[in-house]
Amino acid sequence: MCEIIGGREAKPHSRRYMAYLEIQVGQVKKKCGGFLVKTNFVLTAAHCNGDKIIVKLGAHNISEQERSQQKIPVRRRIPHPQYDKKTLNNDIMLLQGDSGGPLVCEGVAQGIASYGSRWDPPPGVYTRVSTFIPWIQEMMKRL
Repeated sequence: MCEIIGGREAKPHSRRYMAYLEIQVGQVKKKCGGFLVKTNFVLTAAHCNGDKIIVKLGAHNISEQERSQQKIPVRRRIPHPQYDKKTLNNDIMLLQGDSGGPLVCEGVAQGIASYGSRWDPPPGVYTRVSTFIPWIQEMMKRL
C-alpha cells in the first residue's frame, strides 16, 4: 500500500494520461498505476505484470463508477527484456490495449514507481523513463 506525502488532490480529469491497472495473478488481484504514452500504449512497472490486466482510463475517483471511465483489456504485455524480479532493475513495461503511477515533474513523466512502502521515508524508488525512451519507441514501432 502506498501513500502520497505532501500531495494534493488533482482537479478532476486534469490528468487524462493517468491509468489505473487491475491485475489478476492466479487468484490474487492487485493494482498498479501507469500512464498513456500513445493512444493504445500504457507505460507501467514490469512488476505489475499478471495473467489478466484491465486498464481504466478517465477516472477521477477509482472507487466510484463515473461515466467518463473506460475499461480496456490489455492485449499484449511487453516487459523490458532485462527486467530482474529480484533486484527490480529495468522495472518497466509497455501494455498494448485493444483500442505502473508516473512521477511527473513540470508536466513531464520522469519516472515510474518501482518500489517503496508507506513506512519507508520518501522519496520512493522510481525507474527513470528517459533511460528507456529508445526501447519504448522501438517496441511501439514493432507493434
